[in-house]
Amino acid sequence: MADDKDSLSQLKDLTFLKDQLENLRRRVENEAHAGVGQDGTLLASPFFKGFLAGYVLAKLRFSAIVGFLVGTCTGVYAAQTYVVPNMEKVVKDCFNSLRKGPD
Repeated sequence: MADDKDSLSQLKDLTFLKDQLENLRRRVENEAHAGVGQDGTLLASPFFKGFLAGYVLAKLRFSAIVGFLVGTCTGVYAAQTYVVPNMEKVVKDCFNSLRKGPD
């Protein structure tokens, strides 16, 4: 008798999961088939946005990309190796002290 209840709850769980999977599949298919957005403009198209992003990246100079990557890697290394202060907190404290004026 206990196995019947357990089987029934497992069947309900499987049915629920199947419905969720079916909803996810429909959503993915709808998003994949959406070449142009609901408003019908070309600017809402994900393909156009991807093309535009690729065009902008192609127009960037190679040295700018390398500089960005080297700067990012250097910053990550410095933050992990050394005790680097939280610059946001330092700037906020500085502005707060300037607003208060001399004591």
